[in-house]
Amino acid sequence: MARIRIQSSAGAYEVHCARGALARAGALTKQLGESSGIFLLSSPRVWKHWGKKLRASFRGALYRGVILFDDRESAKRLATVERLARELVRAGADRHSILVAAGGGVVGDVAGFVAATYLRGVRLVHVPTTLLAQVDSSIGGKTGVNLPEGKNLVGAFYPPALVITDPEVLRTLPHREYRSGLYEVVKYGAIADRQLFEFLERRMSALFRRDPQALSRAIERSIRIKARVVSQDEHEGGLRQILNFGHTLGHALEAATDYRRFLHGEAIAWGMIAAALLGVGMGRMSEAEANQMIRVIASVGPLPPLRSVRVAGLRSIIAADKKSREGRVRWVMTPKIGKARTGVEVPWALVERAIAELPEIFAKAGSAVR
Repeated sequence: MARIRIQSSAGAYEVHCARGALARAGALTKQLGESSGIFLLSSPRVWKHWGKKLRASFRGALYRGVILFDDRESAKRLATVERLARELVRAGADRHSILVAAGGGVVGDVAGFVAATYLRGVRLVHVPTTLLAQVDSSIGGKTGVNLPEGKNLVGAFYPPALVITDPEVLRTLPHREYRSGLYEVVKYGAIADRQLFEFLERRMSALFRRDPQALSRAIERSIRIKARVVSQDEHEGGLRQILNFGHTLGHALEAATDYRRFLHGEAIAWGMIAAALLGVGMGRMSEAEANQMIRVIASVGPLPPLRSVRVAGLRSIIAADKKSREGRVRWVMTPKIGKARTGVEVPWALVERAIAELPEIFAKAGSAVR
Protein backbone atom coordinates (compact mmCIF):
# COMPACT_ATOMS: atom_id res chain seq x y z
CA MET A 1 0.00 0.00 0.00
CA ALA A 2 1.36 3.42 -0.95
CA ARG A 3 1.12 5.90 1.93
CA ILE A 4 1.59 9.45 0.73
CA ARG A 5 1.95 12.13 3.39
CA ILE A 6 0.60 15.65 2.88
CA GLN A 7 1.38 18.66 5.03
CA SER A 8 -1.37 21.11 5.95
CA SER A 9 -1.96 23.93 8.42
CA ALA A 10 -4.17 21.59 10.44
CA GLY A 11 -1.47 18.92 10.58
CA ALA A 12 -0.25 16.20 8.26
CA TYR A 13 -2.59 13.61 6.78
CA GLU A 14 -2.07 10.57 4.59
CA VAL A 15 -3.42 9.19 1.35
CA HIS A 16 -3.62 5.39 1.56
CA CYS A 17 -3.59 4.14 -2.02
CA ALA A 18 -3.92 0.44 -2.83
CA ARG A 19 -6.20 -2.08 -4.46
CA GLY A 20 -8.52 -3.45 -1.80
CA ALA A 21 -8.19 -0.39 0.43
CA LEU A 22 -11.98 0.02 0.52
CA ALA A 23 -12.29 -3.11 2.66
CA ARG A 24 -9.94 -1.50 5.20
CA ALA A 25 -11.65 1.90 5.22
CA GLY A 26 -13.30 1.33 8.59
CA ALA A 27 -10.09 0.10 10.24
CA LEU A 28 -8.08 2.99 8.80
CA THR A 29 -10.67 5.52 9.99
CA LYS A 30 -10.66 4.03 13.51
CA GLN A 31 -6.95 4.84 13.68
CA LEU A 32 -7.87 8.53 13.74
CA GLY A 33 -8.87 8.08 17.38
CA GLU A 34 -12.07 8.28 19.36
CA SER A 35 -15.26 9.50 17.75
CA SER A 36 -18.90 9.74 18.72
CA GLY A 37 -19.98 8.23 15.41
CA ILE A 38 -19.17 7.89 11.74
CA PHE A 39 -21.60 9.27 9.15
CA LEU A 40 -21.23 8.38 5.48
CA LEU A 41 -22.16 10.99 2.88
CA SER A 42 -22.57 9.54 -0.60
CA SER A 43 -24.78 9.48 -3.69
CA PRO A 44 -27.43 6.94 -4.70
CA ARG A 45 -25.44 5.68 -7.69
CA VAL A 46 -22.22 5.23 -5.68
CA TRP A 47 -24.13 3.56 -2.87
CA LYS A 48 -25.74 1.18 -5.36
CA HIS A 49 -22.33 -0.21 -6.32
CA TRP A 50 -20.33 0.12 -3.11
CA GLY A 51 -22.79 0.62 -0.24
CA LYS A 52 -22.67 -3.00 0.87
CA LYS A 53 -18.87 -3.02 1.03
CA LEU A 54 -18.75 0.32 2.78
CA ARG A 55 -21.24 -0.80 5.43
CA ALA A 56 -19.25 -3.99 5.97
CA SER A 57 -16.01 -2.05 6.24
CA PHE A 58 -17.38 0.35 8.86
CA ARG A 59 -19.25 -2.27 10.85
CA GLY A 60 -18.15 -2.03 14.47
CA ALA A 61 -16.60 1.41 13.95
CA LEU A 62 -19.49 3.39 15.49
CA TYR A 63 -21.16 3.58 12.08
CA ARG A 64 -24.24 5.78 12.49
CA GLY A 65 -25.71 5.64 8.99
CA VAL A 66 -25.57 7.12 5.52
CA ILE A 67 -26.98 10.29 4.00
CA LEU A 68 -27.35 10.22 0.22
CA PHE A 69 -27.53 13.23 -2.09
CA ASP A 70 -27.45 14.03 -5.81
CA ASP A 71 -23.88 14.04 -7.15
CA ARG A 72 -24.55 15.89 -10.40
CA GLU A 73 -22.63 19.15 -10.83
CA SER A 74 -25.94 21.02 -11.02
CA ALA A 75 -26.68 19.91 -7.42
CA LYS A 76 -23.40 21.30 -6.09
CA ARG A 77 -24.98 24.32 -4.42
CA LEU A 78 -25.70 25.87 -1.06
CA ALA A 79 -29.17 24.32 -0.84
CA THR A 80 -27.56 20.87 -0.80
CA VAL A 81 -25.18 21.93 1.99
CA GLU A 82 -28.10 23.14 4.10
CA ARG A 83 -30.04 19.92 3.58
CA LEU A 84 -27.09 17.76 4.60
CA ALA A 85 -26.35 19.87 7.68
CA ARG A 86 -29.95 19.64 8.83
CA GLU A 87 -29.98 15.86 8.33
CA LEU A 88 -26.80 15.60 10.40
CA VAL A 89 -28.47 17.58 13.20
CA ARG A 90 -31.46 15.24 13.14
CA ALA A 91 -29.14 12.21 13.14
CA GLY A 92 -27.33 13.47 16.24
CA ALA A 93 -23.94 14.31 14.73
CA ASP A 94 -21.76 16.32 17.13
CA ARG A 95 -18.27 17.84 17.13
CA HIS A 96 -16.66 14.46 17.76
CA SER A 97 -18.30 12.86 14.74
CA ILE A 98 -16.42 11.87 11.58
CA LEU A 99 -17.90 12.47 8.13
CA VAL A 100 -16.83 10.05 5.41
CA ALA A 101 -17.31 11.36 1.86
CA ALA A 102 -17.66 8.33 -0.45
CA GLY A 103 -18.02 9.37 -4.07
CA GLY A 104 -16.66 11.53 -6.83
CA GLY A 105 -15.62 15.16 -6.92
CA VAL A 106 -19.08 16.62 -6.26
CA VAL A 107 -19.59 14.40 -3.22
CA GLY A 108 -16.14 15.30 -1.92
CA ASP A 109 -16.50 19.05 -2.51
CA VAL A 110 -19.96 19.27 -0.95
CA ALA A 111 -19.29 16.91 1.95
CA GLY A 112 -15.99 18.68 2.57
CA PHE A 113 -17.73 22.05 2.80
CA VAL A 114 -20.29 20.53 5.16
CA ALA A 115 -17.48 19.16 7.33
CA ALA A 116 -15.72 22.56 7.33
CA THR A 117 -18.82 24.42 8.47
CA TYR A 118 -20.95 21.97 10.49
CA LEU A 119 -20.50 22.95 14.16
CA ARG A 120 -17.52 24.99 12.89
CA GLY A 121 -15.67 21.90 11.77
CA VAL A 122 -15.74 18.12 12.17
CA ARG A 123 -13.26 15.51 10.97
CA LEU A 124 -13.45 14.44 7.35
CA VAL A 125 -12.35 11.28 5.53
CA HIS A 126 -12.38 11.04 1.74
CA VAL A 127 -13.08 7.74 -0.04
CA PRO A 128 -12.91 8.87 -3.70
CA THR A 129 -14.68 6.59 -6.18
CA THR A 130 -13.91 8.31 -9.50
CA LEU A 131 -10.54 8.66 -11.20
CA LEU A 132 -10.79 12.45 -11.13
CA ALA A 133 -11.47 12.47 -7.38
CA GLN A 134 -8.69 9.97 -6.69
CA VAL A 135 -5.99 11.97 -8.46
CA ASP A 136 -7.25 15.48 -7.80
CA SER A 137 -10.23 16.72 -5.83
CA SER A 138 -9.84 14.53 -2.72
CA ILE A 139 -6.33 15.90 -2.10
CA GLY A 140 -5.42 19.36 -0.92
CA GLY A 141 -8.38 20.47 1.17
CA LYS A 142 -10.36 22.51 -1.35
CA THR A 143 -14.09 22.33 -0.68
CA GLY A 144 -16.94 24.33 -2.10
CA VAL A 145 -20.09 24.75 -4.12
CA ASN A 146 -21.13 26.66 -7.22
CA LEU A 147 -23.14 29.81 -7.74
CA PRO A 148 -25.00 30.67 -10.96
CA GLU A 149 -22.24 33.23 -11.54
CA GLY A 150 -19.42 30.68 -11.47
CA LYS A 151 -17.88 27.48 -10.20
CA ASN A 152 -16.59 26.96 -6.65
CA LEU A 153 -17.19 30.58 -5.65
CA VAL A 154 -18.27 29.61 -2.11
CA GLY A 155 -16.04 27.27 -0.16
CA ALA A 156 -13.19 26.76 2.27
CA PHE A 157 -9.75 25.25 2.54
CA TYR A 158 -10.38 22.33 4.89
CA PRO A 159 -7.93 19.42 4.82
CA PRO A 160 -9.25 15.92 5.45
CA ALA A 161 -7.95 13.75 8.25
CA LEU A 162 -7.43 10.85 5.84
CA VAL A 163 -7.88 9.87 2.18
CA ILE A 164 -8.50 6.22 1.23
CA THR A 165 -7.97 5.52 -2.47
CA ASP A 166 -8.82 2.14 -3.99
CA PRO A 167 -8.30 1.86 -7.77
CA GLU A 168 -10.47 -1.27 -7.74
CA VAL A 169 -13.63 0.84 -7.36
CA LEU A 170 -13.01 2.35 -10.80
CA ARG A 171 -14.15 -0.86 -12.50
CA THR A 172 -17.81 0.22 -12.12
CA LEU A 173 -17.17 3.77 -13.33
CA PRO A 174 -18.91 4.64 -16.65
CA HIS A 175 -16.33 5.04 -19.40
CA ARG A 176 -17.14 8.69 -20.03
CA GLU A 177 -16.52 9.54 -16.38
CA TYR A 178 -13.35 7.48 -16.40
CA ARG A 179 -12.09 9.41 -19.44
CA SER A 180 -12.96 12.64 -17.66
CA GLY A 181 -10.47 11.67 -14.97
CA LEU A 182 -7.81 10.81 -17.53
CA TYR A 183 -7.83 14.43 -18.70
CA GLU A 184 -6.78 15.47 -15.20
CA VAL A 185 -3.96 12.90 -15.26
CA VAL A 186 -2.83 14.44 -18.57
CA LYS A 187 -2.84 17.81 -16.80
CA TYR A 188 -0.38 16.58 -14.18
CA GLY A 189 2.01 15.40 -16.85
CA ALA A 190 1.62 18.67 -18.76
CA ILE A 191 2.41 20.91 -15.78
CA ALA A 192 4.89 18.90 -13.72
CA ASP A 193 6.13 15.59 -15.11
CA ARG A 194 7.21 15.01 -18.67
CA GLN A 195 7.90 11.32 -17.91
CA LEU A 196 4.29 10.86 -16.81
CA PHE A 197 3.11 12.69 -19.94
CA GLU A 198 5.18 10.41 -22.20
CA PHE A 199 3.95 7.36 -20.26
CA LEU A 200 0.38 8.45 -21.04
CA GLU A 201 1.35 8.94 -24.67
CA ARG A 202 2.67 5.35 -24.85
CA ARG A 203 0.15 3.57 -22.64
CA MET A 204 -3.19 5.27 -23.31
CA SER A 205 -4.64 2.07 -24.78
CA ALA A 206 -3.68 0.17 -21.60
CA LEU A 207 -5.30 2.87 -19.49
CA PHE A 208 -8.45 2.61 -21.61
CA ARG A 209 -8.54 -1.10 -20.72
CA ARG A 210 -8.10 -0.08 -17.05
CA ASP A 211 -4.98 -2.21 -16.94
CA PRO A 212 -4.24 -2.48 -13.19
CA GLN A 213 -0.50 -1.87 -13.48
CA ALA A 214 -0.77 1.12 -15.82
CA LEU A 215 -3.65 2.61 -13.85
CA SER A 216 -1.92 2.23 -10.48
CA ARG A 217 1.18 3.95 -11.83
CA ALA A 218 -0.81 6.86 -13.28
CA ILE A 219 -2.85 7.31 -10.10
CA GLU A 220 0.06 7.13 -7.66
CA ARG A 221 2.24 9.47 -9.70
CA SER A 222 -0.58 12.02 -10.02
CA ILE A 223 -1.24 11.89 -6.27
CA ARG A 224 2.45 12.43 -5.51
CA ILE A 225 2.57 15.47 -7.79
CA LYS A 226 -0.45 17.04 -6.15
CA ALA A 227 0.80 16.12 -2.67
CA ARG A 228 4.10 17.90 -3.34
CA VAL A 229 2.37 21.01 -4.68
CA VAL A 230 -0.28 21.43 -1.97
CA SER A 231 2.17 20.64 0.83
CA GLN A 232 4.25 23.61 -0.32
CA ASP A 233 1.32 25.92 -1.03
CA GLU A 234 -1.88 24.94 0.76
CA HIS A 235 -3.86 28.13 0.15
CA GLU A 236 -3.01 28.75 -3.50
CA GLY A 237 -0.77 31.73 -2.93
CA GLY A 238 1.80 30.72 -5.53
CA LEU A 239 2.88 27.27 -6.71
CA ARG A 240 -0.55 25.67 -6.29
CA GLN A 241 -1.91 27.91 -9.03
CA ILE A 242 -0.23 25.63 -11.60
CA LEU A 243 -2.97 23.09 -10.82
CA ASN A 244 -5.41 25.50 -12.49
CA PHE A 245 -3.96 24.77 -15.93
CA GLY A 246 -6.95 24.52 -18.28
CA HIS A 247 -9.35 25.60 -15.55
CA THR A 248 -9.77 29.28 -16.49
CA LEU A 249 -11.70 28.48 -19.65
CA GLY A 250 -12.85 25.07 -18.36
CA HIS A 251 -14.74 26.50 -15.39
CA ALA A 252 -16.28 29.14 -17.64
CA LEU A 253 -17.56 26.49 -20.05
CA GLU A 254 -19.17 24.58 -17.18
CA ALA A 255 -20.88 27.70 -15.83
CA ALA A 256 -21.98 28.88 -19.30
CA THR A 257 -23.77 25.58 -19.90
CA ASP A 258 -25.36 25.38 -16.42
CA TYR A 259 -23.06 22.49 -15.44
CA ARG A 260 -25.07 20.13 -17.64
CA ARG A 261 -23.09 19.64 -20.86
CA PHE A 262 -19.54 18.94 -19.74
CA LEU A 263 -18.08 16.65 -17.15
CA HIS A 264 -15.38 18.53 -15.27
CA GLY A 265 -12.45 16.81 -16.98
CA GLU A 266 -14.00 17.40 -20.41
CA ALA A 267 -14.26 21.13 -19.79
CA ILE A 268 -10.67 21.16 -18.53
CA ALA A 269 -9.57 19.35 -21.70
CA TRP A 270 -10.98 22.18 -23.82
CA GLY A 271 -9.29 24.62 -21.46
CA MET A 272 -5.90 22.93 -21.79
CA ILE A 273 -6.12 22.98 -25.59
CA ALA A 274 -6.99 26.67 -25.46
CA ALA A 275 -4.07 27.35 -23.11
CA ALA A 276 -1.71 25.57 -25.52
CA LEU A 277 -2.97 27.74 -28.40
CA LEU A 278 -2.56 30.85 -26.26
CA GLY A 279 0.95 29.77 -25.39
CA VAL A 280 1.84 29.55 -29.07
CA GLY A 281 0.11 32.86 -29.79
CA MET A 282 2.03 34.58 -26.97
CA GLY A 283 5.32 33.08 -28.06
CA ARG A 284 5.57 31.11 -24.81
CA MET A 285 5.26 27.59 -26.24
CA SER A 286 6.53 26.00 -29.43
CA GLU A 287 4.06 24.69 -31.98
CA ALA A 288 5.66 21.24 -31.73
CA GLU A 289 5.09 21.05 -27.96
CA ALA A 290 1.55 22.40 -28.28
CA ASN A 291 0.70 19.87 -31.00
CA GLN A 292 2.09 17.02 -28.88
CA MET A 293 -0.03 18.11 -25.93
CA ILE A 294 -3.18 18.47 -28.01
CA ARG A 295 -2.66 15.03 -29.62
CA VAL A 296 -2.46 13.35 -26.21
CA ILE A 297 -5.57 15.19 -25.02
CA ALA A 298 -7.39 14.13 -28.21
CA SER A 299 -6.27 10.51 -27.71
CA VAL A 300 -8.42 10.34 -24.57
CA GLY A 301 -11.52 10.56 -26.77
CA PRO A 302 -14.32 12.84 -28.00
CA LEU A 303 -15.40 15.99 -26.18
CA PRO A 304 -18.88 17.54 -25.97
CA PRO A 305 -19.18 20.26 -28.64
CA LEU A 306 -18.83 23.98 -28.02
CA ARG A 307 -21.84 24.90 -30.15
CA SER A 308 -24.10 27.68 -28.84
CA VAL A 309 -21.51 28.73 -26.23
CA ARG A 310 -21.33 32.53 -26.54
CA VAL A 311 -17.84 33.97 -26.35
CA ALA A 312 -19.17 37.22 -24.83
CA GLY A 313 -20.77 35.21 -22.04
CA LEU A 314 -17.52 33.37 -21.41
CA ARG A 315 -15.66 36.67 -21.06
CA SER A 316 -17.83 37.87 -18.19
CA ILE A 317 -17.57 34.51 -16.40
CA ILE A 318 -13.79 34.40 -16.80
CA ALA A 319 -13.51 37.95 -15.47
CA ALA A 320 -15.34 36.81 -12.30
CA ASP A 321 -13.09 33.78 -11.87
CA LYS A 322 -11.64 33.49 -8.38
CA LYS A 323 -8.11 33.59 -9.83
CA SER A 324 -8.71 37.04 -11.38
CA ARG A 325 -7.36 40.18 -9.74
CA GLU A 326 -9.29 43.43 -10.17
CA GLY A 327 -10.88 42.01 -13.30
CA ARG A 328 -7.50 41.09 -14.80
CA VAL A 329 -7.38 37.43 -15.78
CA ARG A 330 -4.19 35.50 -15.11
CA TRP A 331 -3.72 32.31 -17.11
CA VAL A 332 -1.58 29.27 -16.43
CA MET A 333 0.61 28.26 -19.37
CA THR A 334 3.14 25.53 -20.10
CA PRO A 335 6.30 26.88 -21.77
CA LYS A 336 7.09 23.22 -22.41
CA ILE A 337 5.55 19.93 -21.37
CA GLY A 338 6.34 19.24 -17.72
CA LYS A 339 6.75 22.90 -16.76
CA ALA A 340 4.13 25.51 -15.90
CA ARG A 341 4.05 29.26 -15.44
CA THR A 342 1.32 31.20 -13.64
CA GLY A 343 0.06 34.77 -13.78
CA VAL A 344 0.17 35.24 -17.56
CA GLU A 345 -2.07 38.03 -18.83
CA VAL A 346 -3.47 37.48 -22.33
CA PRO A 347 -5.19 40.02 -24.60
CA TRP A 348 -8.86 39.15 -24.96
CA ALA A 349 -8.63 39.28 -28.76
CA LEU A 350 -6.17 36.37 -28.62
CA VAL A 351 -8.43 34.43 -26.25
CA GLU A 352 -11.36 34.99 -28.61
CA ARG A 353 -9.36 33.73 -31.57
CA ALA A 354 -8.19 30.65 -29.69
CA ILE A 355 -11.74 29.74 -28.66
CA ALA A 356 -12.91 30.10 -32.26
CA GLU A 357 -10.16 27.76 -33.45
CA LEU A 358 -10.76 25.05 -30.82
CA PRO A 359 -13.21 22.80 -32.73
CA GLU A 360 -11.05 22.62 -35.86
CA ILE A 361 -7.79 22.10 -33.93
CA PHE A 362 -9.32 19.30 -31.85
CA ALA A 363 -10.85 17.63 -34.91
CA LYS A 364 -7.47 17.59 -36.67
CA ALA A 365 -5.72 16.19 -33.61
CA GLY A 366 -8.40 13.53 -33.22
CA SER A 367 -7.98 12.42 -36.82
CA ALA A 368 -4.23 12.14 -36.30
CA VAL A 369 -4.52 9.75 -33.35
CA ARG A 370 -7.21 7.47 -34.74
